[in-house]
Amino acid sequence: MTSPVAFDVENNIAWVRFNRPEKRNCMNPALNRRMMEVLDELEYRDDVRVLVLSGEGTSWSAGMDLKEYFRETEAKGIAATRAAQRDAYGWWRRLRWYQKPTIAMVNGWCFGGGYGPLFACDLAFAAEEAQFGLSEINWGILPGGGATKVVVDLLTMRDAMYHALTGEMIDGKKAAAWKLVNEAVPLADLKDRVTAVANLLIAKNPVALKATKDAVRRVGEMTYDNAEDYLVRAQEAANSYDNEGRKEGIRQFIDAKTYKPGLGAYDLSQQKS
Repeated sequence: MTSPVAFDVENNIAWVRFNRPEKRNCMNPALNRRMMEVLDELEYRDDVRVLVLSGEGTSWSAGMDLKEYFRETEAKGIAATRAAQRDAYGWWRRLRWYQKPTIAMVNGWCFGGGYGPLFACDLAFAAEEAQFGLSEINWGILPGGGATKVVVDLLTMRDAMYHALTGEMIDGKKAAAWKLVNEAVPLADLKDRVTAVANLLIAKNPVALKATKDAVRRVGEMTYDNAEDYLVRAQEAANSYDNEGRKEGIRQFIDAKTYKPGLGAYDLSQQKS
């Protein structure tokens, strides 16, 4: 039986893919359970420095499987419904706070529930040809599973309202203009662009990357004073794990004068373990 999630690790990048191309990679309970297992397997592997989430075939993910996730699960009662929700929301939450930097590589359709893992990834790049949509309004529900929160956080209020109320699709170019994704490029160039960004992240200090991605997500809901205090404590915590990395970066800048922080990362290979 084909696994609903496929992955390969190459040159420190884990390429994780939704693997139900015949169903436009819509997420069913089996996929959600397997995705959590894959994230567990990859999170602390030494040969994985960045995780890229994409889709097999012509879609990223068409959202939740209406037959399996909704109709069949709901027919089993509230306990089955809650279990399915825990599996789905659980791996999205896990991805939001993942140990390694994560990139969504949106190669095709991204609908409805697909906005959960899209938002969970730290960065997102799309094919210009990709199609995005909150289709829930078209079949009589609101954009659940966090999708409403995603568009409110990422888009302006007017764009979020239009997107949610009309159910109209937008392409990758508009998704980038609305800041639903970082950038859109032609599909033929998408993997090369994502690989280049992944390699940029691989060159950074991994402890600093984790602390930074968590800080960006946390401070948005804090007052300035609370954020200031949190960031002081977060830096102290990061130093307790990797003070040698911080010292090496400063040494290469001040003493060796071999790099400039504003123009690139320090050389990790010279850092003491």
